[in-house]
Amino acid sequence: MDPSPGTAALLVQAQAAPDTLGLADWAALLAADGPTDRTALHAAAYAVKRREVGPVIRARGLVEFSNHCVQNCRYCGIRRDNRGAVRYQLDAAEIVAAARGVHAAGYGSLVLQAGERRDPAFIEFVAEALVAIHAATGGSLGVTLSLGEQSPAAYRRWREAGAHRYLLRIETSDRGLFRALHPADQDWDGRAACLDLLRDAGYQVGTGVLIGLPGQTAAHLAADLLFLRDRDVDMIGMGPFIPHDGTPLADAPCAPARQLDLGLAMIACARLLLPDANIAATTALEALEPAGRRLGLLAGANVVMPNHTPADRRGAYDLYRGKPTAADTRAALVALADTIGETVGWHEAGDAPRWRRRAGRN
Repeated sequence: MDPSPGTAALLVQAQAAPDTLGLADWAALLAADGPTDRTALHAAAYAVKRREVGPVIRARGLVEFSNHCVQNCRYCGIRRDNRGAVRYQLDAAEIVAAARGVHAAGYGSLVLQAGERRDPAFIEFVAEALVAIHAATGGSLGVTLSLGEQSPAAYRRWREAGAHRYLLRIETSDRGLFRALHPADQDWDGRAACLDLLRDAGYQVGTGVLIGLPGQTAAHLAADLLFLRDRDVDMIGMGPFIPHDGTPLADAPCAPARQLDLGLAMIACARLLLPDANIAATTALEALEPAGRRLGLLAGANVVMPNHTPADRRGAYDLYRGKPTAADTRAALVALADTIGETVGWHEAGDAPRWRRRAGRN
C-alpha cells in the first residue's frame, strides 16, 4: 500500500528541499504513524542516507569510564542522588587498555563517556588519558568525548590533548520540558551555550534529544529537529526515553512499541533534514527491541557504538531500565552490516561529510 497523499507529498519535498518544510510539516510527518506512512518515511530517509553518507556503518568503540556525576537529572540512573547506583571510575591504565582494544578491533574511532564532573583533577585526568591513548594507538583513533557541561578552558584543554568530537545532548529544545526534567540549578541556556563553546574550541559538535518524554508532543519533537538544523550540528545522538527505577520518573508511562516507533521516526526525519550528518543508532533502541539498532540503520542512522567498557563495570553505567550490556564483537558487527547490505568503515575516523564540507575538506 502507498502512504497517505499528505505524507507522500511531504516526503517528496523533504527529499528534494528539506529546508522548505516548517515546524507543522515535520510535526505532521512525526504524527503520521500508520504503518504505510512509517515505512515510506524510513525508506525515504534510507535513500538519502545512501546518497549522502553511503552504505557504510561508522563504528565508535564506546568506553564508559565513570558513573560519578554532579548533576541530578530526574530521568537518569546515574544522577547524583540515586543512592542505589554502584559508583566506579576506571583508572588511566584501564582506559588506555580499553582504547587499545578498540584500536585492535579495527574501529577508527573511540567514544569516552562519563557522568559530569568539573573539578580540576577530573579535567586533568581526562587530558592525560587522551595523550596516553594517542601514544598507545599511534594517534590513529578519532576521539569523541561525552562529558557534559564544562568551562571554555576545559573544552580547550581536552581539544589540545587530542579530542576531536564532542557530544552534548540538549535533551529537549523546549525550556518548559527541560525544567521538568532537571532541578533548578540546571539551566537550558547555559547548556545550549556550551554547543557554541565547543564549536569555538574546534570540535566536531554533536547533540541530541530524548524522545517520547512525558508531556512531549509531535510539535516539541519537530522543534527539536529544527534546533538541530539551526545549530548546524555535525553529529546527532538521540534515543527514546526509558524510565529508570532509581529516578523520580520511574513510574512515567513508557510503551515500548510507541517509544521505538517515535525513535525511528526522529532518526528518519533528522536524516532528511540534515542529510550529511552522522546519526547514531543508539543502544536504547535495543532496550526496546532486540533488532533496534538494525531498524535504526534502516531508518537513516549510520553510526553504532559497540561497547568496550570492561565487562565487570559495564552494568554499573546504568542510565535507564534494561540498558543492554552484552559485548559487541567484530563478527556481530559484520553480520549486522551484511543483513542490510552495508559495509563497516574499518580503521576510519568516519568524520561526517557535513563537518568535512564546513572545514573545506570535501
